[in-house]
Amino acid sequence: MKKFLIKNANIVNEGKVFQGDVLIRGQFIEKIASDISESNATVIDAKGKHLLPGAIDDQVHFREPGLTHKGNIYSESRAAVAGGVTSFMEMPNTSPPTFTHELLEQKYDIASKNALANYSFYIGAANDNLEEVLKTDVNNVCGLKIFMGSSTGNLLVDNEKTLEGFFSKFPSLIATHCEHEPTIRRNTEIFKERYGENVPIECHPQIRSEEGCYLSSSFAVALAKKHGTRLHILHISTAKETALFDNSIPLEKKKITAEACVHHLWFNDSDYATKGMFIKWNPAIKTKNDQAAIFQALLDDRIDVIATDHAPHTIEEKNNTYFKAPSGGPLVQHSLVAMLDFFHQGKISLERIVQKMAHNPAILYQISKRGFIREGYYADVVVVDLNRPWTVQKDNILAKCGWSPFEGHQFRSRVAQTFVSGHLAYDNGVLDESEKGKRLVFERY
Repeated sequence: MKKFLIKNANIVNEGKVFQGDVLIRGQFIEKIASDISESNATVIDAKGKHLLPGAIDDQVHFREPGLTHKGNIYSESRAAVAGGVTSFMEMPNTSPPTFTHELLEQKYDIASKNALANYSFYIGAANDNLEEVLKTDVNNVCGLKIFMGSSTGNLLVDNEKTLEGFFSKFPSLIATHCEHEPTIRRNTEIFKERYGENVPIECHPQIRSEEGCYLSSSFAVALAKKHGTRLHILHISTAKETALFDNSIPLEKKKITAEACVHHLWFNDSDYATKGMFIKWNPAIKTKNDQAAIFQALLDDRIDVIATDHAPHTIEEKNNTYFKAPSGGPLVQHSLVAMLDFFHQGKISLERIVQKMAHNPAILYQISKRGFIREGYYADVVVVDLNRPWTVQKDNILAKCGWSPFEGHQFRSRVAQTFVSGHLAYDNGVLDESEKGKRLVFERY
């Protein structure tokens, strides 16, 4: 059984930063102490570096099956591990969409052979698959994803009776993409009439507007309150929506939670001039005021989780006119170092980054033995050097699409090592693919 001893690390965990050693035996953390000696252990001297729990990304699109020219579970999980993301939860808008348990288990089978990080997959809601969804083993599946806005493909669920069925009957976490489809369609027609096919990208947040986001999010919250649903709203993009969420109760007791994505924290509508379609996301990146309000809601615990919505498309697909260029972009390799840049800017503490990227996803999804640096927990940990700058360039991007909205940016911090379930999966630029990640297990009943 392999043993690793991480020495002299600044350990960031459960609201504290303290110096210590961590002993990993096999898949698990065996001991945390100020000074550990262990024969036959591989020693990693982390003096001057920080040890964090691995990030858990609750929203990624890894494109397999059916869209593998953009990315696949193997390629995108490599990018995740290189970025310090040790577990991911992947969305159902693949081809075909993951509307059945047979299709869901096919994705789990692919991941068991190819994912370098730990994994779970959402089952997708359709207007006609409630009976199938209710067969879900909620201890083995992260949740149900409902597209309440037609961001991609044919996954829009817009029948109110159907939504009532999901919200009233599904016994576990429902994650929603909230944009009000009639509002978006109305706005689209207005701008199409004005510009034809050549709508400027700067109009994207007016088409996928604040009103469209709030109408849908507030409707989802009302449904959840009516039925006592465990609701998690993804990628909040407006200041107005932040008022929908509560910070007066502990996370463990919250029934309604929310997520912020790195791109809504990093970019605002002034960046369309230079980044163009490469920062076209749904929901849209909006104003500086929205950006600031989302960050504040993250700090005051109205928003609980930081994720990526990693959604790669090829450069050729992105280099297109407004209606032809797809929404989404690759972020999973750079989410942790992006948040560490905010730490360097004095905007957020290391403890809060760890809380929002590791502890809170583990708590709100009720993940078994992950998300914390604790004895007896899986050794999903990341060694980071806070003062080792590097620049994002095409030759160091691991996402299959080969580009990043961060290209040319110099990050202050760097991931040195990533352990996934005790396996040293990434070591200073070198990936060890000899062991694969594990299926996430949830402690719900």
